[in-house]
Amino acid sequence: MKLIHGDCLEMMKDIPDNSVDLLLTSPPYSVGKEYDETVDIPTFLTAIFSKIETNGIFAWQTGNRIKDGFVYPMDLEYHHIFKANGFNLINRVVWTFGHGLHCTKRLSGRYETICFYSRSKIHTFNLDPIRVPQKYPNKKYYKGPKKGQLSGNPLGKNPTDVWNITNVKNNHPEKTEHPCQFPEELCERAISAFSNVKDTVSDPFMGSGTTGVICKNLNRNFIGIEKDETYFNIAKERINQPITGELK
Repeated sequence: MKLIHGDCLEMMKDIPDNSVDLLLTSPPYSVGKEYDETVDIPTFLTAIFSKIETNGIFAWQTGNRIKDGFVYPMDLEYHHIFKANGFNLINRVVWTFGHGLHCTKRLSGRYETICFYSRSKIHTFNLDPIRVPQKYPNKKYYKGPKKGQLSGNPLGKNPTDVWNITNVKNNHPEKTEHPCQFPEELCERAISAFSNVKDTVSDPFMGSGTTGVICKNLNRNFIGIEKDETYFNIAKERINQPITGELK
């Protein structure tokens, strides 16, 4: 575990090129959060691309920027930068959470996205650790050569690209002082699927440290960077807690 207190763009210079197997982060993008200083997204992306291993994954979680009453989807606005740098979209996951501000002049937003990019077709994807229960777990073939056998995988089904995971707000058991933190379940699914044991995972905007907590639980190496001293200390405390093996 390597936790770094400082500015992301400055601290990333000390991370060797081609050393990160999975980069999972949510950069600040000026949506009014108290920690949300303006970050030049193109500059950040250009600086971070070289750090990702040739067969590695760049996973970035973003929402929508609202300006003058109109919606600007952050993942779509910057997709062309990924393409120009040789990264192709593996999955665009819709993270839906069911709670949020109530709008009066448009439909209320109840989702954000996680885009998984890679430069290579030879990238990690582990389906078995993230399978979810089958809708009909005991359903069997009723005819043909497989008659009587289970028609679905006994380990469960693919969770698809729509993830219904509660966001961390108010009385959520994972809640810290950070106003916009990753749910542990979301990080666990992403890290389990798109990295392997002993891989290096990085979050250059680690906030309250959820990515690091899950890396510790799943036996991944972790490099986290956080500029805000309060959030850095929260992250350090959470990551240094003993492993329980269970999510809260």
